[in-house]
Amino acid sequence: MAPRKKQAPEQNTTTPVSMADLARELGVSMTTISRALSDHYSIGPAMKQKVLKLAKKYNYQPNRLASALRKGKSQLLGIVVPYIEGRFFPSVVHGIESAASKAGYNVIICQSNEDVAQERRNLDILLSAQVAGVLVSLSRTTRDFRHFEKLRSRGLPLVFFDRIVEGDNVNAVVLDDQEGGYVATRHLIEQGCRRIAHIAGPQHLNIYKNRRQGYLDALREAGLPEDESLIVYTDMVQSQAVDAMRELLAAPNRPDGVFAAGDYGALGAQQEVQRQGLRVPQDVAIAGFSNETFTVVTEPSLTTIDQRCEEMGQAAVRLLLELIEADGRPFAPRQVALRPELLVRNSSVRNSSVRNSAVRHPEQERLVEVTAKARKLA
Repeated sequence: MAPRKKQAPEQNTTTPVSMADLARELGVSMTTISRALSDHYSIGPAMKQKVLKLAKKYNYQPNRLASALRKGKSQLLGIVVPYIEGRFFPSVVHGIESAASKAGYNVIICQSNEDVAQERRNLDILLSAQVAGVLVSLSRTTRDFRHFEKLRSRGLPLVFFDRIVEGDNVNAVVLDDQEGGYVATRHLIEQGCRRIAHIAGPQHLNIYKNRRQGYLDALREAGLPEDESLIVYTDMVQSQAVDAMRELLAAPNRPDGVFAAGDYGALGAQQEVQRQGLRVPQDVAIAGFSNETFTVVTEPSLTTIDQRCEEMGQAAVRLLLELIEADGRPFAPRQVALRPELLVRNSSVRNSSVRNSAVRHPEQERLVEVTAKARKLA
């Protein structure tokens, strides 16, 4: 009886060729095919060449997800952000995707929508997807951080960015928000402002707490009083900033300058100042934070702090990949701080012809890596 002829996979079919199909045509086991494709030392050169040739012939695509599930990890990185709107988070994610792709990783993006319960669900989804590591920026409502212990207990590399869990045992990438608040407020002082208000964000989030501290540092350095009545706390949304500015302008001694901890806060402040018939910057000079896209088209254009969004995303991936490559070996926690950049525009300039320019700090590097022991991010 003649031996049964092996059946070759159909070439003109929409059904993907599987590893089993290759094994059947060559008359070997799936283990041999798998090892040949991964260049395993136990498979000889001749067999490897046969397998690779056949795989190329049928355009075989390995099922990487199935492989990841077998191995317990994948070439996927998980990202959790509060939202994908405006300029900041989309630009950070773009930086993350760019750096991850160069390293051979893909990304899964989850939004918490500023909801800690959704943030917890996002982490469960990423754990189920067998991601190799996770990048997180906290939601506005996150005050309890125990859900992150689930990742740590499983040895899953975790890096925070922008909005972070504070402490010495955290890997994180941030902007030096305190420096940014200081630079923006100092700029207003240099323009002749002496009664500078601050539209602040939620103080349990590191970014807003540090921007407020930078504002106070600049006042103290200039010998100006720290007046708590000039600080209004908001969730950093435009409508609340309008109300905050209305409250500030109703005071007997109204402010002549405003530093808002976010650009939507600065926009709301500018709208209310103009609604009341006052001039920006002549009566009230305004500076924001984030360099949102709209800041260049407002009238006048808004002075702001650029957050180096894409650089932040790229730096976060680099740090996460270091953790992944450590593969459980001891790794000293690292915190990376990016230098802020003041973008001077028309909303703040009173005493200078310099407009729409960037004020940099040439004596300082743009990227400063700081160990947790050397500097604790306040």
